[in-house]
Amino acid sequence: MRPPGAKYFNTTGPCDPRRHYMLPPTPRLPEARELIDMDRYFVLHAPRQTGKTTALRTLASELTAEGDIVALLFSCERAKAAGDDYAAAESILLKSIRQATEWSGWPDELLPPDPWPQSPPGTRFGAALSEWCHRCPRRVVLFLDEIDALQGTSMISILSQLRDGHNARPGGQPFPTSVVLCGLRDLRDYKTASGGDPGRSNPASPFNIIAKSLRLGDFTADQIAELYDQHTQATGQEFAEDAVDRVFELTQGQPWLVNALALEITTWMKVTGTITAGQVDEAKERLIRARATHLDTLVRRLHEPRVKRVMEPVVAGSLPDADPTFSDDLSYVCDLGLVKEKPPLEVANPIYREIILRVLGDPTENYVMADPRSFVLPDGRFALGRLLDEFVVFWREHGEVLIRQEGYHEAACQIILMAFLHRLVNGGGYLDREYAAGTKRLDVLVRWPYTGPEGERLMQREAMELKVWRAGEADPLPDGLTQLDRYLDRLSLPTGVLVIFDRRPEAAPWKERGGFEQATTPSGRHVTVLRV
Repeated sequence: MRPPGAKYFNTTGPCDPRRHYMLPPTPRLPEARELIDMDRYFVLHAPRQTGKTTALRTLASELTAEGDIVALLFSCERAKAAGDDYAAAESILLKSIRQATEWSGWPDELLPPDPWPQSPPGTRFGAALSEWCHRCPRRVVLFLDEIDALQGTSMISILSQLRDGHNARPGGQPFPTSVVLCGLRDLRDYKTASGGDPGRSNPASPFNIIAKSLRLGDFTADQIAELYDQHTQATGQEFAEDAVDRVFELTQGQPWLVNALALEITTWMKVTGTITAGQVDEAKERLIRARATHLDTLVRRLHEPRVKRVMEPVVAGSLPDADPTFSDDLSYVCDLGLVKEKPPLEVANPIYREIILRVLGDPTENYVMADPRSFVLPDGRFALGRLLDEFVVFWREHGEVLIRQEGYHEAACQIILMAFLHRLVNGGGYLDREYAAGTKRLDVLVRWPYTGPEGERLMQREAMELKVWRAGEADPLPDGLTQLDRYLDRLSLPTGVLVIFDRRPEAAPWKERGGFEQATTPSGRHVTVLRV
């Protein structure tokens, strides 16, 4: 049992410094304090479960304790139920403010008026804030958490009232000196949601009163080490340096993943002694298999049209459509945290990268009847050649149907082979996948642990490159050999496999597909080519 008062790694809701290991929140928002001191209205956005609420709660407490400001964090989440009923949304938000101030423990002179002043629907929210600021002896700062919950007309009404109050301040109208909209979306999405154009110069949007948008970033490698060291100081259990490096490699600093891996290892796996990189890999597998809420919430979005439009070329390795609206969809998917903010367009981290292909390949796995144990050789190694032979049989029998059924049609071949590999490899080994938009390939590394003749623990590694031959294109063999060469160079492997899927109309009949040949890469490596 955990000793009374012991801390743990948090994966559910805001952090509590009395119960959770956590990094100091406000240093993660260095510009926020400056903007508040300048009486600015701004947006703070980041994917879910990255620490936004924790950071703002801490900042609000610090500001209020200084004595010149009363800063309130409250959630807009319950207002989602109001939909377009802006009068109901106003009532819900005002109740949320009332409740948050009652829980604050502030003296009476800082509390908002009770009851709120009477005002027609569509003006009640702004009138209430104005009356509170008129009575309060301090500057009022508001943090509107979960602002994304507001819908349609309700969003327009609330943002319009904030804009009107902001613009009336120079004339002496009391109103919050600073307002922070906190949620998933960036500034341009609020301008669009509130009825205007996302362009910065558009005067029609009711939220063009700000031009600053802050994004709460992921942890750095040093910050992960600092967080994990809190556990070491409290318990004496250390994270090996390669374990911390592996966590950063797998998560790229995504805060929920960083905490979830540590929680899995220290609490549920009950690891004793120094924590190793191998145990980090095991924790990663357990998280993905369990499909934790954070991961499940992300992957449920994969078939949203806006998300699919961005993610399909990423998985397929193709270039996205050069459509003027694509940047809006890309911004949305970045805000969800699914892809990296900066080019090249690729999945945000290896854990997301793996679970995306697993989820997309789930329907295909139901067709794979082969026994994974039949691919383990007597010496414990994995028979990759035998697996490829089996895949040819599988592809001839099911490939055409599965491609038609696959929602990510352009990436169907990659998804199907990945599902086949996952079904047969994952029980005893690991699959590492690399893919990004515009690369025209998907790289796969099979890692299979086995015991050597002297009882030593060894790791078999097999590299594969996946290419697709599409209509109107030249044979991708030369490019594929060059790309496979580079991949093998990086892995320091002497040979590999190039798989070429033929999706041209003139491709051979399905029952005739699947031929092996030997080829030589530009650097002289002898590799196997499978054409299916």
